[in-house]
Amino acid sequence: MAIIHRATISPTKLELLEDWLGGDLAGPSELRQVGSYRFDDPDGEVGIEAMLVTRGGPVRHVVLTYRGAPLGSADDHLITTMEHSALGKRWVYDGQGDPVAIGAYRRALAGQEEQAALEIWDGDTLVDTRDPSVELLVSNPADSPDGLDVHLATEVAPTSPTGPTLFAQWDGGEGVVAWA
Repeated sequence: MAIIHRATISPTKLELLEDWLGGDLAGPSELRQVGSYRFDDPDGEVGIEAMLVTRGGPVRHVVLTYRGAPLGSADDHLITTMEHSALGKRWVYDGQGDPVAIGAYRRALAGQEEQAALEIWDGDTLVDTRDPSVELLVSNPADSPDGLDVHLATEVAPTSPTGPTLFAQWDGGEGVVAWA
């Protein structure tokens, strides 16, 4: 289960995406989150979240990881640091360069990992559960996650590759977010 803390973060996720993606997201309107989903880290150390965002044009797929310490060999994938009122300083990485995120997608493409259930916590108290705003479905799952070459979509595509494919469905849309 993905634990979501009732907390404030600075910068907010949309602010960090605005700074990071900036010119890559053309359009006249404000950056808007269409939906999101999460995977669990088997070791419980890394937050893995994928966000679908748009500025009135194509829907972008952005995979972020949140860590309590820097990821040694991934400086070129570091997006920013943020302050989280419940967890402290977080290092935010582009999931395409984080082995924990890639491992989760490998398992998902082999049908061995489902998206995480969402639990809302206030301090040490579970206060609510929430359905994800994006539902994931795997098509043509791989026999094994071992050695899968994972491709994460940056723009959600309506067409599907022929091999293992991860589809996302949300209110008002659907498309491919990962394939092997």
